[in-house]
Amino acid sequence: MSSGYGPPADKAEMIKLIRAAFDRGVTFFDTAEVYGPFSNEELVGAALAPIRSRVVIGTKFGFEIDPITGLRGMGTNSRPEHIKAVADASLKRLRTDHIDLFYQHRVDPDVPIEDVAGAVKDLVNAGKVRHFGLSEPGIQTLRRAHAVHPDAAVQSEYSLFYRGPEAGLLDALQELGIGFVPFSPLGAGFLTGTIDSNTQFDATDFRNIVPRFTPGARRENQAIVDVVKGLAARKTASPAQIALAWLLAQKSWIVPIPGTTKLHRLEENLGADRVDLTENELQAIRTAISAITVSGERLPEAALKMTGL
Repeated sequence: MSSGYGPPADKAEMIKLIRAAFDRGVTFFDTAEVYGPFSNEELVGAALAPIRSRVVIGTKFGFEIDPITGLRGMGTNSRPEHIKAVADASLKRLRTDHIDLFYQHRVDPDVPIEDVAGAVKDLVNAGKVRHFGLSEPGIQTLRRAHAVHPDAAVQSEYSLFYRGPEAGLLDALQELGIGFVPFSPLGAGFLTGTIDSNTQFDATDFRNIVPRFTPGARRENQAIVDVVKGLAARKTASPAQIALAWLLAQKSWIVPIPGTTKLHRLEENLGADRVDLTENELQAIRTAISAITVSGERLPEAALKMTGL
């Protein structure tokens, strides 16, 4: 709503959309200080203030943001004193006295993860944070953090367009009793079937610098969308609903977070909960997708280096 996918959407309209989501049963909302930066937390805070006690808000720390330019190109920063300062600033922007789920946005190679978990533990003890989360951690990093303070959720990319978490992460989460929050569950829009090799993104859209979204890669990766579209046609569902239903069918503790700026897309996404995929259909999807080699990395090289995966 505020950054990443083109110019920021109209704030008043997005407040209406967030409240429309709540009216339709959505109670978990995801944001971060770097979305904007800062403006998305302000948006979420304004939208949810009247219903704060009835929703769960997740936000994130971990980047160094230039206070003048508002740019995050200064790298990661998870020093304990910085984490605590970010928490106080986020609380004000979110118009709340506690953060339900406070994620480290990216692992900081310069700060031991034990120190990060300890800082969030202090915030939990102070009543400012309810739960600790990690985004895109490696499995050993996750285990080390979890030993200091229980990790409630991990947020990493996972979809039919990127299945990396299947290489050990899902098993570790199952073992440790940690929830999983897949971001980009629709492959940054690609799995909706509305993007092809001719699609032109706004100049401010991050997909312009993603290898997986070059015109050539989009052309090659269309094979994945064709699989999803084929099943969608047979199930009288949309491709987006199939992609989300597939995620929901993987584990009972998976909570995907599709984003949108449009009411009809919100309602379409929520409809995925009514799409039941049989074991045969799930196996057919897995077999078909496994035979396809995805073209292009999921993130630019610099961003990949910030992940633990």
